[in-house]
Amino acid sequence: MSRPDFSPWRLNVAPMLDWTDRHCRYFHRLLSNHTRLYTEMVTTGALRHGDLRRHLRFHEEEHPVALQLGGSEPEDLAFAAKLGQEWGYDEINLNCGCPSERVQRGAFGACLMAEPALVADGVKAMVDVVDIPVTVKHRIGIDRIESYGFVRDFVGQVSEAGCRVFIVHARNAWLQGLSPKENREIPPLRYEMVYQLKRDFPQLTICLNGGVTSNEQIATHLQHVDGVMVGREAYHNPWLLAGWDETFFGEASSTLTPDAVEAAMVAYMAREAVDDDCPWYPIARHMLGLRHGQRGARKWRQVWSDHHLKPLPPAEVHQKALEGLRGASESLNVDQIGHFPTPDGRTML
Repeated sequence: MSRPDFSPWRLNVAPMLDWTDRHCRYFHRLLSNHTRLYTEMVTTGALRHGDLRRHLRFHEEEHPVALQLGGSEPEDLAFAAKLGQEWGYDEINLNCGCPSERVQRGAFGACLMAEPALVADGVKAMVDVVDIPVTVKHRIGIDRIESYGFVRDFVGQVSEAGCRVFIVHARNAWLQGLSPKENREIPPLRYEMVYQLKRDFPQLTICLNGGVTSNEQIATHLQHVDGVMVGREAYHNPWLLAGWDETFFGEASSTLTPDAVEAAMVAYMAREAVDDDCPWYPIARHMLGLRHGQRGARKWRQVWSDHHLKPLPPAEVHQKALEGLRGASESLNVDQIGHFPTPDGRTML
């Protein structure tokens, strides 16, 4: 029996600065095969003048994966989008939702919603040079502009430039007076405005973002929009992703366990140490929520966060973490670590 024809944007993990790096995305891919993943925002300036490998490399297992860009000049956006396609990304996403003052000083992020013509020019410039989808992530409004007409007109004008997918954070962005954290909490969530966008633009793919913390909420939103993007809950409680392929993509019931995922990450840490001279601790930080709600999880997190253990190989830290979680008598034999499937079905040794 074939799987239903779901939107490629049905479930997504939000781009989060300093969090969704390539190690985090690899971890999330272990939990879900179909969820769409996003990079941290990369500025066009960083791609013009910075280290391309540092900013653009990713693992083949991460697909489908999108490159999120921060920028406003059409020529720069076209240059960056073309690079993204050349490096193998599945999508280019333009950030029109970040409210931070640092981003505003760069003339991109949420402040771009006040200039839909400029956004449209940037989208067209990117669409003209790439064959992969160009998408936009934005808010429902900025500052005290709360009329539905504002976001409706923004989507309408940008869609005419060739954007067919809009990821809508269902809050206003206050450009003055609130920190990025406060901008995720104080402006009220207004999901109905996102639902209305889908009713008014049925030909577009509309994804909802903001305040989503459970599968029940996801299921409710999917009755009204094409897709849902989950942010901090996916990071802090990543096991939430483990049920998405079955619940939302019609896959067979998963036999995945936290033990198997953790062991696969330990094998990944060992591989990264050899291939890229990467220590284990910047990788381990992304999986600290894996045992969320489990007995012994606090001790387990303490072990993986203990800077005194940094000189040890990840397999030894893993052993100590499991001893903290369950007690030494139940811990996994270190010799068994590493023989676990990766997202593409290979076995890591």
